[in-house]
Amino acid sequence: ALCVLGDGRVASGSGDETIKIWNTETGQCDLTLTGHSKGVTALFAVGDGRWASGSYDFSIKIWNIWTGRCDLTLSGHNRNVNTVCVLWDGRVASGSFDQTIKIWNTKTGQCDLTLTGHSGWVSAVCVLGD
Repeated sequence: ALCVLGDGRVASGSGDETIKIWNTETGQCDLTLTGHSKGVTALFAVGDGRWASGSYDFSIKIWNIWTGRCDLTLSGHNRNVNTVCVLWDGRVASGSFDQTIKIWNTKTGQCDLTLTGHSGWVSAVCVLGD
């Protein structure tokens, strides 16, 4: 998983359960984040200095870009999380091997809505424009 951060750095998620923040000018790793217990499969910038990660540990984590601290863990999927994106109102959408899409409130950590209807795992979610 890859995500470009607002300041031009790149975040990468890996099967080694880590997220690394890379300086694209020097090629150096500025920060290594730990917290997931299985591989990281999805990354997406949330805004306000935060970003989301999804993992094979069934969770989504909301991270502070500047401190590297996990501010919130979203739990509710019962299979691997494959994809995450941010909705126009700041909520996070996640898709999973459990064949659902969940809409999360990133202030409370609660799942606002579960979308069902796929007969296979959800491999991608994105926000559609007008």
